[in-house]
Amino acid sequence: MKTERLAPWAAYCIVGVGLLMMLAPFYFLFVFASHSRTEIFSLPPPMWFGDDFLTNLDILTKHIPFWRNLGWSIYVALASTFLSLLFCSMGGYAFAMFDFRYKKVFFAFVMGTMLMPSFMNMIPTFMIMDILGWIDQPKALYIPGAASAFGIFMMRQFVASSIPRELIEAARMDGCGELSIYWRIVLPLLKPALGTLGLITFIASWNNFIGPLVVMRSPDMYTLPLALRSMQSPVDTEWGALMTGSAIATIPLIVLFIMSSRQLISGLTVGAVK
Repeated sequence: MKTERLAPWAAYCIVGVGLLMMLAPFYFLFVFASHSRTEIFSLPPPMWFGDDFLTNLDILTKHIPFWRNLGWSIYVALASTFLSLLFCSMGGYAFAMFDFRYKKVFFAFVMGTMLMPSFMNMIPTFMIMDILGWIDQPKALYIPGAASAFGIFMMRQFVASSIPRELIEAARMDGCGELSIYWRIVLPLLKPALGTLGLITFIASWNNFIGPLVVMRSPDMYTLPLALRSMQSPVDTEWGALMTGSAIATIPLIVLFIMSSRQLISGLTVGAVK
């Protein structure tokens, strides 16, 4: 009986320790964002919030066009998420519900692209963007990845396991066109998967560093990861201002996760429809 009573408390302690370890970096990020560079590197380091947040923000905005960079990050992340959800859901629905020639070959080709390391695409991506005249333009960041292999695979698996073919055939017998079926029947049933893929895509786009590094040239067009990296110097780095920018850049992701956490869990657990 004692063992049965202690087991839940032991599990709670383990989970609590893991929670503290995961939250500690976020806590210290916001704490250091409110302290000066000297205080950050003092021993012992500050454990509570300070009074230098506005000072750090002023230093940050003088070094880089921070608010413009933040706006570009939001725009690129939203555009990437919208296009990915649209094209990946279309591709996944087509691979799951339609029978056409060379279907397996095309799907194997799509899956094969996942085996390529991302750094192998850097030079071809730059060359294509240069030919199109998209260097230093935000569309060079969200259009190339609008239909990812991972997103198509995820949508295909969800459609195949959660949407019965009989439902699609019944809609066709009632006179629905293919676009109407996709928009009015398939998309509403894909909400859990769309929420999961949308969260993953937004975070990946928000944290993307290599993409802007390859195709962006002017500081006014940088997204936040590249703009904050440009503040770092081997000699003189304003770490307080850098922490302030990083803290502000983290807030949208925290808000997005809180808003979509239920949808994310549903997307990972739901596998059938009524």
